[in-house]
Amino acid sequence: MYTKDGEKYFIVDAHIALWDARPENQKNIHGKQFIDCFYDYHRNLSPESEVWSYEEYLYQGGERLMKDIFTDGHVDHAIFQPAYLHEFYESGFGQSQEASALAAKHPDKLTYNHNFDPRNGEAGLDQLRADAEKYGLKGVKLYTAEWHGDSRGWKLDDPWAYRYFEACRELGIRNIHVHKGPTIRPLDRDAFDVADIDHVASDFTDLNFIVEHVGLPRLEDFCWIATQEPNVHGGLAVAMPFIHTRPRYFAQIMGELLYWIGEDRIQFSSDYAIWTPKWLVERFVDFQIPEDMSEYAPITTAQKKKILGLNAAKMYDIHVPEELRLPEDGATDTGPRDTAAVDPDLQPA
Repeated sequence: MYTKDGEKYFIVDAHIALWDARPENQKNIHGKQFIDCFYDYHRNLSPESEVWSYEEYLYQGGERLMKDIFTDGHVDHAIFQPAYLHEFYESGFGQSQEASALAAKHPDKLTYNHNFDPRNGEAGLDQLRADAEKYGLKGVKLYTAEWHGDSRGWKLDDPWAYRYFEACRELGIRNIHVHKGPTIRPLDRDAFDVADIDHVASDFTDLNFIVEHVGLPRLEDFCWIATQEPNVHGGLAVAMPFIHTRPRYFAQIMGELLYWIGEDRIQFSSDYAIWTPKWLVERFVDFQIPEDMSEYAPITTAQKKKILGLNAAKMYDIHVPEELRLPEDGATDTGPRDTAAVDPDLQPA
């Protein structure tokens, strides 16, 4: 729990990873390219005081993760969103066994999501069913730009992908997190395009589709899709650190998201270990839309509480102490919130 100026915030970090990018786990040059790209994001978008050495960035381990996120990071609960990347790493990039074991040891603090790849066909469906039983899955994390043999990506509306979403529905896996953000070397930018979200969100209305990285650099495309699909949500991983390097750009991102989809469908994420949550939580609680950006309404404390944790807690049935909850506000499920609050001239006659 984080407390500032008498306000208490329940924090859910909705996108974390436990990875191993050490040289002995790199299968080829692409494994080094991938982690080097991550490190460039980390180094260029972090405050100087928060920059790690390259060596410690390659692997953190569970003990450090628990300290960075929970002891130091103000987080009450965190959700693993692992990337597999077996074409680049011998044992995969996200460490499934270590992360899931850590979550099993600390179920009050950690939720483990797994992954699937529809290009694995029937064998992959069998594996998904086994994984759902093994891990008690409530969600999965998908990387549509992941390489698989000669294939350099897939789409959510592929026929085989639909088979997997149907299986998710049967297995009670309701939360589908999808990387739809900046490209990561050597993956292909176009394979992260957000357009296919529109198809699956319309066809699987009983599933939640959380667009990680809110589609950046395709924020406008994401917003136009998400405003008409009430089961599409936005994860702030990668968007968050711009609060430091480009605060007006971050204000634009938040202003657009709040206008188009509202505060009930936005989730805070540090994207650990690309960044640590402590400074992001503190900066966000203190952040406000600049007064001269008057097309955007100010961000309220209640909105910040929802974004920082209450939205993800609701999605994952995470217990929130009574004192940290908000009263039900009756917000609509989709569409812009109260445009008159942004511009009084828009009030109906």
